[in-house]
Amino acid sequence: KVGWYNAVLQPAFHLPYPDDTLAFVVLSTPSMFDKALKPFVNKERLKRIRDPVDQCVSHHLSRVKEKFPDQKVDVIFDYEILPSRKPKFLAQTAAHVAGAAYYYQRKDVKLDPWGKKKIYGVCIHPKYGGWFAIRGLLLFPDIQVPFLEQSAPVDCVSTEEKRIELLEKFNFHWQDGRYRDIIEVKERYSEEQKAYFATPPAERFRLLGLTQEAHFTE
Repeated sequence: KVGWYNAVLQPAFHLPYPDDTLAFVVLSTPSMFDKALKPFVNKERLKRIRDPVDQCVSHHLSRVKEKFPDQKVDVIFDYEILPSRKPKFLAQTAAHVAGAAYYYQRKDVKLDPWGKKKIYGVCIHPKYGGWFAIRGLLLFPDIQVPFLEQSAPVDCVSTEEKRIELLEKFNFHWQDGRYRDIIEVKERYSEEQKAYFATPPAERFRLLGLTQEAHFTE
């Protein structure tokens, strides 16, 4: 429910819907790369592709909307920002309150070793660890669910030592991706997918077999 999200945030970040409004957090799993992204790129090859992942997610969520022709469905993507430069929604908070993934933050560590350093939090999924992404929100403004019960996310990094290790790896060594394996995972990104996301965006077209010419033609 939107109210679960709004309850843990300052008013500046609230979603402008009644508390009982139904919302879904959309995650992408490791298999998204082969099952969704590559087929999408192959199909769209002759059209303008600016950001393959964002356009692929947009395509699939627009198809979800089509499944509900009698309902109003609002979609907010993870990369959208307000005129104030604030994100339209805080993806990791949304995933946590929806019970999808646990958002580990500095406040989850009792004996804080970081002093004045800025420490960012990170979501960990009980099945995929850090090998997933939060892609968007689907909101159903006309559906109110007052009796929906909140499910807590699975606390899969439950010891103090592991939480410190997770936040250390994420904040100071995030490029090597080791934080993603803080727990035993069922599935992780393929080597091809790792290479894709490790490549600067402008050079990713080549990895997908897209030439810059195809990228710039209508």
